[in-house]
Amino acid sequence: MDQSRTDQPATKLIASPDQAARLLRAGELVAFGTETVYGLGADATNAQAVARIYEAKGRPSFNPLICHFPSAEAAFRHVRPNDLAEKLARKFWPGPLTLVLPRQAGCPVSQLAGAGLPTLAVRVPAHPTARELLTLTGLPIAAPSANRSGRVSPTRAAHVLADLEGRIAAVLECGPCQVGLESTVLDLSGEMPALLRPGFITREMLEAETGPLASAATPGAKPVAPGMLASHYAPTLPVRLNATAPGPEEAYLAFGPAPAKGLIFQLSDRQSLTEAAANLFEGLHWLDEHATRQGCAAIAAAPIPSTGLGLAINDRLSRAAAPRAAPLAKPFR
Repeated sequence: MDQSRTDQPATKLIASPDQAARLLRAGELVAFGTETVYGLGADATNAQAVARIYEAKGRPSFNPLICHFPSAEAAFRHVRPNDLAEKLARKFWPGPLTLVLPRQAGCPVSQLAGAGLPTLAVRVPAHPTARELLTLTGLPIAAPSANRSGRVSPTRAAHVLADLEGRIAAVLECGPCQVGLESTVLDLSGEMPALLRPGFITREMLEAETGPLASAATPGAKPVAPGMLASHYAPTLPVRLNATAPGPEEAYLAFGPAPAKGLIFQLSDRQSLTEAAANLFEGLHWLDEHATRQGCAAIAAAPIPSTGLGLAINDRLSRAAAPRAAPLAKPFR
């Protein structure tokens, strides 16, 4: 969905959580920062507001949204926690972990927010401004990443404004995101816990609490959590993976050794996976912005180790490089 929104007022950059809460309660869309990425928030109990998330993002309606809460107690009023969920909440919340659990009977979250599934993805973010906003709003807030669907997730307010100007009411300035990757998603609704999306909370960290985890759903199956579509997190230019050096018309997303010349964004010159994760979306945004004007036709990405946090980084890069059913539309102006 990519119709012009020129009839919409300009998107406001605001600094008041109270003002943002009033807008959310009124059914408006407000982007806000968390420790992971900026989320595009709407009242999850208001189906029309949730529908406007899909409209603003051009997001497939079958891809579920994460609902954000100020505390585990608030989250567990909407889903049915088991003993493991309560244990993980004590260990990792507030923080970058999303749990998929069965809905409570009478859960007021709209079916559209959960893509019609009997489960709901819930999270308690660690960012203090985000938690203040959620407390002030007093509602579950559905909040996928605040970008056009399939594009690079935003880690700064400026990224949101560049992509969604005129499509949403406001952006709450929360500073740069410290983690820079979406939350880990763990499905606890089945017989065995399943890691649906890797993230900053690694498989090793989770298995220390849960024991062995099942793998994600079979490729091609209907997504049961956000971020599981094949082509996702994609910049405008095509991405080539595991490149030890850029080609003559390629920009380079480096991890460690890099050429002395060319258009290069360094994820981590000391090859720190934590630093690379925090810089990943910033780097893709920067290269996408500068590559075309400097005559580059593609982005080459350096190899990233597939261990620990590297699994999450490679997951995002593989989705950025996946074949696309149709060319991405130009950003709305």
